[in-house]
Amino acid sequence: MTDPVAAPVPVPVTLADLTTLRVGGAPAHLVAPADEAGLIQAALDAWGSDEPWVLLGGGSNTVAADAGFDGTVIRVCTRGVEVLAPAAETGADAETDADVDGRPVRIRVQAGEPWDDLVALTVANGWAGIEALSGIPGTSGAAPVQNIGAYGQELANSLATIDFLDFESGEVDRLSAAELGLGYRTSVLKQGRRGVVLAIELELRDMSAQAAVLGSALSQPVTYPQLANALGVQLGDRVPLAELRQSVLGLRAGKGMVLDAADPDTYSAGSFFTNPIVTESFARTLPDEAPRWKQAEIELPDRVIPLDEYAGVGPMPGVEVLRTVKLSAAWLIENSGIHRGFRLPGSGAAISSKHSLAITNTGTATADEIGQLARFVQQRVQADFGVILHPEPVFVGFSLL
Repeated sequence: MTDPVAAPVPVPVTLADLTTLRVGGAPAHLVAPADEAGLIQAALDAWGSDEPWVLLGGGSNTVAADAGFDGTVIRVCTRGVEVLAPAAETGADAETDADVDGRPVRIRVQAGEPWDDLVALTVANGWAGIEALSGIPGTSGAAPVQNIGAYGQELANSLATIDFLDFESGEVDRLSAAELGLGYRTSVLKQGRRGVVLAIELELRDMSAQAAVLGSALSQPVTYPQLANALGVQLGDRVPLAELRQSVLGLRAGKGMVLDAADPDTYSAGSFFTNPIVTESFARTLPDEAPRWKQAEIELPDRVIPLDEYAGVGPMPGVEVLRTVKLSAAWLIENSGIHRGFRLPGSGAAISSKHSLAITNTGTATADEIGQLARFVQQRVQADFGVILHPEPVFVGFSLL
């Protein structure tokens, strides 16, 4: 049987065949270029046709409509990892720093390279920086779109640049991480800048020299309490890269977040909702036991006060800041009465039995049923806590509105 990942793509192929949630009808057109030049040409051809188009990588963060997609689906299948010249270390402390933190090594990764294959490669080579992102499905080109993160690491910590085919200009731009506006599960790419990520460049730390002395290359410092507990170490400790990777894979598997054909809970799009970020003042209206984590303060922009609103005092001293906290979407869902395994009557869509943030396809779910359950969750959480949960997946052919 022909592998649907390879080009040319057999017809007909449905989006259910190409996504981990396993819902979605057939697209009008499906192309799967296997090299960077072909990917550029496929995108330019689609853009020049004036028909709808959508990119598809590993399909792990996608919910596609039952009716399919009346346009072109571009399946990103480009593969390859290139080691670039490492940055030079200079200064009197260079040797000491390198002993502790490793030498920088930069790699260029094609957009279609499966993300977890990339993490496995970096761990095998003794390169630290993305080891806590083990087990995340999808492709490397999709990683900067929502700034993937888990267990104390984010892509933003290691991303240097991307090569990006811009929809507006039709030209390939090299964009720095700073230009991408990376934030919590977001970027300018997710917020509306259209185009195709062709490749990403990561700057990691080559810890292989440590292996000759310590027997194994060490990870970046562990900063996530749950991971530290699983490893039996303190926050800030370093552990062998392979050990940290296996621990993360184990934690993810316990939540149904590592793809496994034998586990129906993995037929999902991962975490369906992002953890909401709200103001400190709003968070005080929630129950005391609701988990919350302080976020960096945001400086508010200057604003003009109309004369009829001016109170006769000022200028106000200091810089006005917005204090925010991140809430636990899982806690909000579970405490709105929606338990793990919950499903609407007669529906094939369910909340994962392992992780309340995931919506799973129990085997017969349609995209409409996935959407119905997601809306129900949103309505319950909003009614009980006044918080609107925002979905994390990309919707193709329909929306939750």
